[in-house]
Amino acid sequence: MKTFSATPADIEKKWIIIDAEGVVLGRLASIVAMRLRGKHKPSFTPHMDMGDNVIVINADKIQLTGNKRQENYYWHTGHPGGIKSRTKQQILEGAYPERVVTKAVQRMLPGNRLARKQMTNLRVYAGAEHPHEAQSPEVLDVKSMNSKNTRVAN
Repeated sequence: MKTFSATPADIEKKWIIIDAEGVVLGRLASIVAMRLRGKHKPSFTPHMDMGDNVIVINADKIQLTGNKRQENYYWHTGHPGGIKSRTKQQILEGAYPERVVTKAVQRMLPGNRLARKQMTNLRVYAGAEHPHEAQSPEVLDVKSMNSKNTRVAN
């Protein structure tokens, strides 16, 4: 039996919309990363961009567990002594709350050229409105996926 390896002609991309309201950030990011890579498909080929186009709405209403709101994001300006940082709380309350979701998904993908190409298939919006109605995206209910897998505390 021969091993199947997908070619660009075999790839079929769908549009998926995910509502992030009340969903834990790490669980959301792992599901989105899996969809971007295409690992949910039986024809997954690691060296091809098999993933779907993913739209995440209500990114400003994600849930962070524990003390994760105080975790810092660091960057450097390139000047001496130019290290800067912001907490997740500051970013969520700031002008671009969708960057927290984008960064979480990016860090769950491998650090190579294919992952950078797959990140272009991700669109994250802070509110409920998005300009992709013409693509007629399918709704993926992440809340029900997580409720089946979590344990109930007695």
